[in-house]
Amino acid sequence: MKISLILKGMAMGIAEAIPGVSGGTIAFITGIYERLLESIGSILGTRVAGTFKREGFRPAWHAANGAFLLQLGGGMVIGLAFAVKVITYLLENYPTVVWGFFFGLIISSAIYVGRQIRGWSSGTVTFLIVGAVVAYLLTTINPLAGSTSPLLVFFSGTVAISALILPGVSGSFILVLLGMYTVVFGAVQGLTSGEDGALLIVACFAAGCLVGLALFAKLLTWTFKTYPNRTFALLTGFMIGSLNKLWPWRNAITTRTNSSGEVVPVLEANVLPAHYLGGEPYVIAVIIAVLIGLAVVFLLEATATERKEQTAA
Repeated sequence: MKISLILKGMAMGIAEAIPGVSGGTIAFITGIYERLLESIGSILGTRVAGTFKREGFRPAWHAANGAFLLQLGGGMVIGLAFAVKVITYLLENYPTVVWGFFFGLIISSAIYVGRQIRGWSSGTVTFLIVGAVVAYLLTTINPLAGSTSPLLVFFSGTVAISALILPGVSGSFILVLLGMYTVVFGAVQGLTSGEDGALLIVACFAAGCLVGLALFAKLLTWTFKTYPNRTFALLTGFMIGSLNKLWPWRNAITTRTNSSGEVVPVLEANVLPAHYLGGEPYVIAVIIAVLIGLAVVFLLEATATERKEQTAA
């Protein structure tokens, strides 16, 4: 068992629980992204099933990179459970500090992904701009009203899981845009209390996730192999555009009452700390959090580089 792999899964799970932060970004900066795509593609394709029929469970488990997926998936479950409790508390009490940390994290992630581009051209620049514009526009869309319709829950799972493996696009944020964030997370929490209909919602969402993975993992693997520079440029643009959603100081323009009876913002405007109406702006703490977020990615990159050099030696 690799503790480091479980910790990476936990980080991905925490990221996916927070609108605006992508688990795919965490996978990318921790060096497991391409391995994750290949593993998902193999388990949802015909290779693993064929191996299982010919040789049995153990070879099929090895072909699917089962140990890797099990440890990473276990870490994600732990991270999601942690995020639902701890991160929710921090966002309620110290929102600007939490968003500051993720703002710094995504800035350094964009720099890291952008440095993977081996050759700049008009095409890569175009993809960078398109990615930034699309991501920015997504952050300004007025969220839809949620629904417990099994078909819509299934569709939201298909779209959200695609965002999970796409660095720079948050699956949770997609759920917010679809109005399904509180529906899905409410159902997950409702499983423990035996809430009526919670199991059906979670099952439909999980089925949608499986379909989305099958469709999107292969496509993304192909684009990385065929058009690596343009793909990296597009992902870098996604991260840059998503920063609009992560600005620490935001005032609510419109609000709504969620399923728990709480008043939550729908549309928000970015403001300077002096104009922040959400409580104490914690300017110094936010600056420190941004710097920590910036440092995390560069430390991970330095550690990964050192390990590669040791392996090569």
